[in-house]
Order: sequence, then structure tokens, then C-alpha cells
Amino acid sequence: MSARLRLALGYAVFLVAAGAVVLAGVYIVLRQVPNYPLTAANPRDRAYAPSRQEILETLVGVSGYLLAALAVVGVVGGWFLAGRVLRPLRRINDAATRIAATGALEHRIGLRGRNDEFRQLADSFDAMLGRLQDSFAAQERFAANASHELRTPLAVTSTLLEVARRDPAGQDYPRLLRRLTDTNERAIAVTEALLRLADANEVTAARDDTDLAAAASAALAECATEAEGAGVRAHADLRAAPVRGDAELLARLAVNLVQNAVRHNLPDGGALRVGTRHDRAAGTVTLRVENTGRPVPAEDVARLREPFLRGAGRVAAGPGPVPAPGGTRGHGLGLALVDRITRVHHGMLTLLPREGGGLVVTVVLPARPVTGATVP
Repeated sequence: MSARLRLALGYAVFLVAAGAVVLAGVYIVLRQVPNYPLTAANPRDRAYAPSRQEILETLVGVSGYLLAALAVVGVVGGWFLAGRVLRPLRRINDAATRIAATGALEHRIGLRGRNDEFRQLADSFDAMLGRLQDSFAAQERFAANASHELRTPLAVTSTLLEVARRDPAGQDYPRLLRRLTDTNERAIAVTEALLRLADANEVTAARDDTDLAAAASAALAECATEAEGAGVRAHADLRAAPVRGDAELLARLAVNLVQNAVRHNLPDGGALRVGTRHDRAAGTVTLRVENTGRPVPAEDVARLREPFLRGAGRVAAGPGPVPAPGGTRGHGLGLALVDRITRVHHGMLTLLPREGGGLVVTVVLPARPVTGATVP
């Protein structure tokens, strides 16, 4: 038995019971009428007047028909009334069925009207869908970021092993083992950082005292060979930038920015500038990476944070920008990962097209309080 039918029957039972109570009251009142023959005031009039007993018998007979009519009205009216009341619930059920069948977490009920219990239920359902959608999107980003970040150490390991296999006699095995160990430790550190990145609460709770200038310097050193092969000249103006955050994630942020600046530079060589500074008055530190390159339309700059989108505005399946010699084309996850790291550190990422071509990327993070520091 459906809820609508149960409500309709409930309305009918209530209406019949109410009618029975009213008729019972009328019956009790009529029993108080004196039980003697009623005659007309003028004896010549022969008008018939029913006795009390006849009135009560008539009332009892009519009451049966009245109660039957009330039952019909209660069932029919209750059916339509219940349908109207349960209409929002059907919308919620249809949405849940659709989402269960198709997995379309972006669907929303969007119930309008008065703020009653059904509206509150629909709003709670929409909020739950939003949380689920964000959670699934975060998991997808994590898988994509993990594959992107782990590709480099795995490729290095594969190359070292392939070289050793081709020329086993000419290898410096202690040096090879050290390089493999370092590469493996880097892969482990990146994996742990990505796991922390997947849980923003853990990133917020685990804070290290580090220097953004040191992270930028290490990133320049790591990308020096690729920059030299691409003919990209690097200029650094690194000033102390104390920050409190996840050291490994901030290191990945700096590496991704420098790698993007090298790989999306001019095909015949260009330049990049990396600078850090500490604004004590504002309580912030800034990392600024500027590179030459092809002109980037303003409408494309706003979309560069999207995963799998590269500098030319094409996704990974497309041709993309020309990679630097000896470099890799990439999967368009660099700036998406930088944006995520910046947000979990309560910072702000700004992307601006550079006059003459290229991009200016600025990351502003809360500075670590320095004991004894004075505001200039």
C-alpha cells in the first residue's frame, strides 16, 4: 500500500469519525425533545408533526448515508490532497533514482516554494550531492596528479636500469645504487605529499617551517639541465621568504612553476625570472615566476588552472605547445596542482599574460611569524 493511499484512507477515516461525532451529538440533543404528540396551534389545521421517536429514527437512517458520503469524499479528496502534498517528495525520489541509475552527481533538485520540511530535505539532499561531487572530483584529481608527478622518477629509474642492462660491465654500481635510492625516495616523498594533498585537513594540521626562497632555488637547480637544453636563460632574485606549510608540497609547487616556465617558453630559447620576497607589513611571502613565450590570450589564462589543459588551451589529446628539447610535453596538470597546493595553504594564485608573450605567475602565501621582526 502506497503512502498516498494510506494518507487518503487516513483522511477518510478521520472525516467519517468526525461526522459520526457530530451526528452523535445531534442525536443526544434531539433526545431532549419532549416526547408528546405535537399538534398545530389551530385545531382546524390537520398538519402532521412527527414525534421525537420518529425524528430520532429518521436521523439514524440518514446518518448512515451521510457517513457513507463522507467516506467517499474523504477517500477521493484525501487522494488528491495527498498527491499534492507528496509532490515534492516524488521530485526528490525521481532525482535519487536518476542519480543512482546514471551517477549524475551534478544533478540538483532545486526545490522552490515555501521553506517547509520538504524544501529543507531537498536542500539537504542537494548539499549532500555537492559534497559527494567534490569528493569524487578530488579523488579524480588525486589520481591524475599522482600519475603526473610519479612519471618523472619512474622514467628516471627505467632509464638507469635500461642503461645498466645494456652495459653491465661499464657501470659504477655504487653510484647507480645511490641514484636509484635517491629517485625511489623522491617517488615516496611525492606519493606521501599527494596523499596529504588529498586530505586538506591533514595538510592544515601538519606545518613545517620552511623558506620559499630555498624551494625556488632547489627548483631552479632541478630544472637547470632542461633549461640549458632548451636555451632558456634563468634569472633569480631570491630573498628570504619564511613560510609555514608542507615542505614537500611547497617544493613541488616551485618545481612545477619553473618546469612550466621552461617548457612553455620560446622554441628558439628565451628567459625566465624567479623571485621571492617577504612583505612584513602585509604578513605575506610571494613567489613570482615570469617567462617569455608565445602570447597567451586573456580568456585562455583564466582556464589554465583546469586539469589537463595546457598553455595553448588544448587538452592532453591535442598537439599542445612545443616542448623544450630534452623536455616532456606534460599533461597540463602543473598549474592545477599548484592551484590546489596554494589553496590548502590559504594562499592566492594569480596568472597574468606577460606583455610581449609568456606568462607571469604569482603565488602569495601567509608568512611565518618571525620572532623579533620589526615592521619597516
